Amino acid sequence: MATEGQAIRGVNHRSYGAVHQSHEVTNQERFDAIAPYHTTQAEVPSAPHPHLIDYKSEYEGTFLRNSGSDVPPPPELLNKHEDGPPPSQTNWNIPAVSEDIARDALIKYADSKLCYSRAPAVEMVFRDLKPFNTYRYSLETFTETRCTDVKTVPYNGEFVDSCMLGVPPLLWNIQVEVPPMFTDHVQRVKVPHTSLVKGCFDCAASGRICCGKCHGRGQIECWVCHGSRTWDHDNRCSHCSGRGHERCSSCSGQGLKKCDTCQGRGQMLSYTELQVKWKNNIFEYVVDQKCGFPAKRFKAVGGEKIFVDEQVMVYPVVNFPDPSINQASQNAVQQHHAQFASSARVLRQRQTIELIFLTQVEYEWKGTLYSYYVYGNENEVYAENYPKKCCCSVM
Repeated sequence: MATEGQAIRGVNHRSYGAVHQSHEVTNQERFDAIAPYHTTQAEVPSAPHPHLIDYKSEYEGTFLRNSGSDVPPPPELLNKHEDGPPPSQTNWNIPAVSEDIARDALIKYADSKLCYSRAPAVEMVFRDLKPFNTYRYSLETFTETRCTDVKTVPYNGEFVDSCMLGVPPLLWNIQVEVPPMFTDHVQRVKVPHTSLVKGCFDCAASGRICCGKCHGRGQIECWVCHGSRTWDHDNRCSHCSGRGHERCSSCSGQGLKKCDTCQGRGQMLSYTELQVKWKNNIFEYVVDQKCGFPAKRFKAVGGEKIFVDEQVMVYPVVNFPDPSINQASQNAVQQHHAQFASSARVLRQRQTIELIFLTQVEYEWKGTLYSYYVYGNENEVYAENYPKKCCCSVM
């Protein structure tokens, strides 16, 4: 397997698939696809007009029936292990934390606290440094999934790319640009030849709906006299001039408003949208050394990468000195294979083993024994019982 620093054979390009069309669309075909309803008999094309037919095809059965659900890639896009056994994994380098590093880390820790004195860190006498260096294993599986959804927007007279102009391409034949590996990303693509114009259902293709405020009457009750026509001891209401009602401000007295659904156009454009989702799926395991250190703190620190393997499909780690890492790698590879092998396209996998420094430092200060932990690349400190937490304490 490839180790860190070695060249790894990657993907040569970041786009694949193609949208094949049988011929170039002519101006006449464009006109036929968007011809108005009042076309004369001589102008009517031989096939039914795309505006007047329902979209029924094999493509619809494949795509719209699975709308919102991931569509598995075809077998030829499913990746497999490359031929040959995995290379051996040797020469693990396990460094240790020194007394100088341990002291400097505690001094920095004390300085970061408002009421901590640095005296214990400067004056302490080391008694023991117990290394509990642990390992963090991670498997990243970069996958691509595809699903479709039907989108409906107001029709503004634009060109309609209907099924009359060609057969819609299959989902996994649509060309997309792959983002950088191991980064989450979503891209939406309008599927060619799936557009259809229909009358707006909400307004019965009129572009206008009944005003909800005046219920189509164009007038509402006067808010001053509440329809009584009088105000203040039988005086005629000056606000409505004694009519008891006033013009509806919502519809300007017309009783009808512009349909919000079609934006007054009366027609809606429907099309199939392809959603391509790239996701970096991560399996992570940290060896528990059972030394009293809260393992959740490892999430905030980095480790030293001692093994990196990136391939289309990786093999499990087999001979790492800590057997639990071998088992974790085996479990991760099997889990991701079962989870993504048939439902998504696996573009790349990367497994990493990090050494996370963890040292328990036992020291003496003013005749009393104390301890703390130094952990991570950042040499963070966990000192639950620091001896001098108040600046006003007597030294």
